Amino acid sequence: QVQLVESGGGLVQPGGSLRLSCAASGNAFSIYAIFWYRQAPGKQREWVASISSSGSTYYTDSVKGRFTISRDNAKNTVDLQMNSLKPEDTAVYSCNARNPSMTRAYWGQGTQVTVSS
Repeated sequence: QVQLVESGGGLVQPGGSLRLSCAASGNAFSIYAIFWYRQAPGKQREWVASISSSGSTYYTDSVKGRFTISRDNAKNTVDLQMNSLKPEDTAVYSCNARNPSMTRAYWGQGTQVTVSS
């Protein structure tokens, strides 16, 4: 069982930065792949970025070059550094953990990111 708690959301002006964190409790965090998703009002949830257990990273095209995902297995955390934020990045951001066989998935409660002047 893995419990996830996101933090770091808030209100930021266009062009600004935020750093989201996903903190996990439970055993064997290092074997889980971690995914960040976001959902804007009236839109479907979309995948943003992910990091494998070995540290390989993947990004959706709209955030490449602006967002960076990283993990610290000693602290059981995965961070999402978001730079050059745009109004279209406004959404609730949630992290998701999946076991190696992808048969189990766990979600956090989400954190609101609002990009507005």
